Amino acid sequence: MPHDPFMTHAWTVSTAIAEATERVVVGSIGTNPYTTDPSEIAAHLATLDLLSGGRAALGLGLHTTSMVEWVGLDAADVVARTRASVAIVRALLREETVTGEGPFAWGPECSLRFTPLRATVPIHVAAFGSELLHLAGEIGDGAMPMATPPESVAELAADVRNGAVRVGRDPDELEVVACAWLSLSEDGRGTEEPLRPMIATFGPYLEERALSAIGLTQSDFDSLRRLVERGRLAQAAAAVTSPMLRLALSGNPEQVTERIMALADAGVTHVSLGGPLEPDPDEAIRLLGERVIPALR
Repeated sequence: MPHDPFMTHAWTVSTAIAEATERVVVGSIGTNPYTTDPSEIAAHLATLDLLSGGRAALGLGLHTTSMVEWVGLDAADVVARTRASVAIVRALLREETVTGEGPFAWGPECSLRFTPLRATVPIHVAAFGSELLHLAGEIGDGAMPMATPPESVAELAADVRNGAVRVGRDPDELEVVACAWLSLSEDGRGTEEPLRPMIATFGPYLEERALSAIGLTQSDFDSLRRLVERGRLAQAAAAVTSPMLRLALSGNPEQVTERIMALADAGVTHVSLGGPLEPDPDEAIRLLGERVIPALR
């Protein structure tokens, strides 16, 4: 579940999913070490792992610094803080006491007060930009770059692999989980409109090299950003252009499957398909299970 400020809360929803399922791995994407302290991240993750019977996973990091800056926090040290936070969460899961790591200075009381089900839980690094993607390859069980648009992923996956090689890791052992926006229907109708508010809100924060993969630039989103900042989301959504709609996976099952298959060729091992999951969420999930996933096996 995406873990963005002011959105439906990832840990709460993940717990509900864990209670309603038996086999799927559940967890968050983009739990950041600014609005959520690593002590809280470790406690949430270990609790979810207990409740799910060992099915939890974590996507720790940021896909943009902007949402952290919304609440007045400076994310200039994002690489060092992400590195330290991954180390802290892992140490706490091993039932170690953590007194300091990177920018965090803690006292001798800092250890989990309950026994985690597992001492090792998969931690993927949510990343953007070469430096963080290299870091994901260096320290993560995998990386979670944004596939917005999907055509940008090959270069991002290469950064992850290069980071792994730089520290002597086998890049083939890493998962590269491309996080994509999805809108899906039986005949492809009605799939573009639900994407417009998502693109208007988050498109202005995507990095330049990702946008360039489909011929866009950050300046193309300047007017949308201004409208959203003024509270005019409906007007901003209406101003989303046809090229901007290619930031997401949309259409009928065959169209979506074709674009996902291209991600595999780009070095992606897993795809995280998320919001808006429209125009009918139940139908979108059913089509994923019945038509898209079988075609990818």
